[in-house]
Amino acid sequence: MVTASRGDGMRRANLALVLRTVHREGPRSRAALTEATGLNRSTIADLVGELVSDGLVVERAPDPIGRVGRPSPTVAPDPRVVAVAVNPEVDALDIGAIALDGTLIARERLPQRRLLTPERTAEIVGERLAAWAEGPLRDRRTVGVGVAVPGPVRASDGLVRTAPHLEWTDAAIGTLIEQATGLPARVGNDAALGAVAEHLFGAARGAHDVVYLNGGASGIGGAVIVDGTSLGGAGGYAGEFGQNRPGIVDAADRRAADGVLEDEVSRSRLLTAVGLEGGDDAALSDALASASDPLAHAEVDRQRRILATALANAANVLNPAVIVLGGFLAVLAERDLDGLDAAVRAQTVPACAESLRLAVAELGEDRLLVGAAEAVFEAELFPGR
Repeated sequence: MVTASRGDGMRRANLALVLRTVHREGPRSRAALTEATGLNRSTIADLVGELVSDGLVVERAPDPIGRVGRPSPTVAPDPRVVAVAVNPEVDALDIGAIALDGTLIARERLPQRRLLTPERTAEIVGERLAAWAEGPLRDRRTVGVGVAVPGPVRASDGLVRTAPHLEWTDAAIGTLIEQATGLPARVGNDAALGAVAEHLFGAARGAHDVVYLNGGASGIGGAVIVDGTSLGGAGGYAGEFGQNRPGIVDAADRRAADGVLEDEVSRSRLLTAVGLEGGDDAALSDALASASDPLAHAEVDRQRRILATALANAANVLNPAVIVLGGFLAVLAERDLDGLDAAVRAQTVPACAESLRLAVAELGEDRLLVGAAEAVFEAELFPGR
C-alpha cells in the first residue's frame, strides 16, 4: 500500500484552497490569490499551472486599462466542468446542470402525476443526461450528480431514511443514480443543501451562524450553520424544524390536532386558499397577490403568526446572525417582511434579537439545485486534491 507523503497532502490542500477560492469568490488575479491564500507568488503560479493542466481553471488575459506595471492573469473556474443537480418532489422533478463557475447550463422542471419512486427518479435522470449529452452538456465534463431529497439522509452513506411525502423508506437513491448514469452521486437533505447554497452564494453570504428553513411541497425542512460549519447531528439529521410542535397562542389558529409545524404552515393549505391545485412558488405568489377572497388573506395571516413563533424559538435557542426562508416560506415572508421581522423580534430574547437579520432566499427556485451541485464539487473536486 502506497501512502501519500505529508508534502503531497499539503499540496493537495493548497490546490483545493486555490480552487475553492475562485469557485466561491469568483475570478481572481494571481496577485489577489496570493493575498487571499497567504501563499507566495511562485507557489500560486505552480498551483494554478497544475489546475489549468487538470482542466479545472482557466487563465484569462487581464484588462490592462488603468493598470500600472505588468498585470497579473485572471484565474477563473473552468466553465466546462459541470455538476448535475436533482430535486425530486411530490409534484415534480427539478433537474439542472451547473458549471464550476456558477453558470446554470440547463434546467428542466418535469411535472409528475404520480409519486416518484427512487427507481423512476434514477431512470429519468439517466434519460435526461443522455439527451443533454447531445445538447447543453456537449463538450463539457460532468463530474457527478447531486440529489436534494425532502427527508432525512444518513450522512455516512447517503441513504434516504425516510421521505414521507414521497413514500420513500431507506432508499439508496445515490446507488440507483450511479447505476443509471455511470457518474458518482451525492445525496443530501434538501434544506441542508439549500442552506449551504444560501450561505456560500446567497442571502447568508458572509454570516457565520445561520438558520435556514425551506418550505416545499413535502413540508418544511431546515438546517443550521454554526461558525461556518453545517450542523449535522449524530446521524446527519439535524434541522428538522418542520417536525417541531409549534407554539400557537390563539387556539382558533390551530388546524391540525397535535400537528407539527409543517401541518399548520403548509403550502397545500395556501394553494387551497387561492383555489390552485398545484404550481410553483411563483404561481403561488402571484395568486396570493391577486387574491380578493378575505379567507385567503386570513390564511396567510394565520400561517405567518405561527411561523413567527417558530422562528423566534429558533432565534432564542441558536442565536443566529441570520434566518433565511426559502420556498413557500419566502412567499409568506415577502407579503410583509418587516411585519414578520417585528413579530419574530417581539418573541425573541432581546440579546438574541440584537444582531438578528431575517431574509428570504436570494437564489430563488435554484437554491436546492445549487446546493446539490455544491455537494458534488466538494466531494469530487476538493477533498481529493
